[in-house]
Parts: sequence; structure tokens; C-alpha cells
Amino acid sequence: MQKDVSLLKALFKQLSLAVAVIFLLLVAVCIYQMHAHADGVPVLNYHQINDKDENSLTIHTDQFEAEMKYLADNGYHAITPEELLDAWDNGKALPEKPIIITFDDGYADNYKNAYPILKKYNLKGTIFIVTDYLNTYPNYLTWSMASEMLDSGVINIESHTLSHSELDKLETREELDKQLRDSKLAIDWHLHKKAAFIAYPCGSFNKDIEESTLAAGYKGAFTVHYGLAEPTQNRLQLDRVPIFGSNTHTMLRFKLRLLYAPIFGPLDELQRNLRNNGHDFLARLLMVP
Repeated sequence: MQKDVSLLKALFKQLSLAVAVIFLLLVAVCIYQMHAHADGVPVLNYHQINDKDENSLTIHTDQFEAEMKYLADNGYHAITPEELLDAWDNGKALPEKPIIITFDDGYADNYKNAYPILKKYNLKGTIFIVTDYLNTYPNYLTWSMASEMLDSGVINIESHTLSHSELDKLETREELDKQLRDSKLAIDWHLHKKAAFIAYPCGSFNKDIEESTLAAGYKGAFTVHYGLAEPTQNRLQLDRVPIFGSNTHTMLRFKLRLLYAPIFGPLDELQRNLRNNGHDFLARLLMVP
């Protein structure tokens, strides 16, 4: 009996040591990740801001305001994609704790709800618009709304293609070029500004899409891949921090995704790969906010 107790104690001691080693390794990896990506800039990715829709693309107005207040209270300075590339490529200084706040699609609630909140907290935002949707659908912006926001200096307007086609599923290069080129021309025509950036619909891109994006005259492109935008990245594959994707939006989730993107980004990618390969059980074991 005493032998069994001694054996159990020895096993417990070895197990405790193994757990401690694994824990320390995880801590070391986390510290390394945070240090390695210290130059990264978070690019927040929103869609709808309203109190009506209950889906993974929608943040309630009070939640959005709480998040913007957090950014303002904690010394973040919102910049535009143009200012980001100007710093990376031309050495212009960025403000302390730079951040980019983006919205995809161009919903009318971006004007009604997000725009006043951004003005209140002295933050800039960038809206990637689906140009064919403006002045067409009631839940999307009008060109007049877009023009007013652009003129205010609070909102920057960029492209999210002509009709939100998933670019890698288009059958011809001509269709691809049209989606990229004509949306840029529409912004240039209606708003008298040169659109220089695009957010890929659904985050889909490949070599042909990147080539067409450059040919259309864009300087940079954003995905929905979770991570920080970094100066070493391909300018046509810039990461963002998706704030959508969950029906449970809390301040804790927001803070974790913002502050620890270098840690949770790779975990998010691993989780997606596991799901895509049919390993749903293993994917659920990964804790990604």
C-alpha cells in the first residue's frame, strides 16, 4: 500500500512538473508573439451598427459607443489607410497607439449611428462601400450621405467592389477587372476623390486578384484575416481585427481581440483550418474570443 502511495506521489509530482513546464512555454510563446508584432497596427473591422438586427455582422449602438469610448480614453489615435502607408513607405511618424477603424459594405446605419459616435470621440473611420448599392437599397448609404461624411474629415470612403461579388469565384478576368475598376471610378466620379484602397468581399483573394487590384490603381487591400497590419506584410494582404463573427458582443471580447491579436490571430487561423478539414471537435477546444 505504501508503495502505491509513493508511486502516486511520484506520478503526481511528474505531472505537476510537466504542467508547469507547458504553462511556462505557453507564457514564453505569448510574450514572444506580443514582442514580435509590436510594430503592428490594429485595423478594426465592423459592418452594421444598429439596435434592430441580431446577427453576427451587427454591433448594437451602445456597444459600439462603449468601444469607441474605450479607444479614446486609452490614448488610441485613429488614422486612415493612407496615413498608415505614408508612415511605412515614406517614414512619416505615426501618432501614439495608432488604430484604423473600418466598416464594410456601406450600411446606412454607419451614417446614422457610427458617424455621430466617431465625431463625439474625435475618431476617424474608413467605410469600404459597395458602390452599386448606394442610392439603390434603403439600408445602404446614399451618395449624399457618403459625401457629407467625407467632407467632414471624420470618414474616409474606399472601395468594397461594384456589387460585392466574391472575387475568386468570378469566371473571367474581365468580370474581376470590372468589379475593381468600376467601383473605383464610381467613387472618383461621385465623391471627387481618388479611391486608393479596397477591402476584398469575404476576404477572398489570390494572385490574379492582386494583379487586377494593382492594375486598377489601388495602393493597398484589406482581408478579413485576423491579425495586425504590419509593415512587412504584402500591401495587398493587410490583416484586420474582425469585431463581427459572434452573436455575443461584449467589452471583454472586444478588448481581448484588440489587445492580444498576435496571440489569438494564429489560434483563429488554426481553428479555421481544423474546421475546414472536418475536425470540429478539436476546433471547439481552442479558446478564441
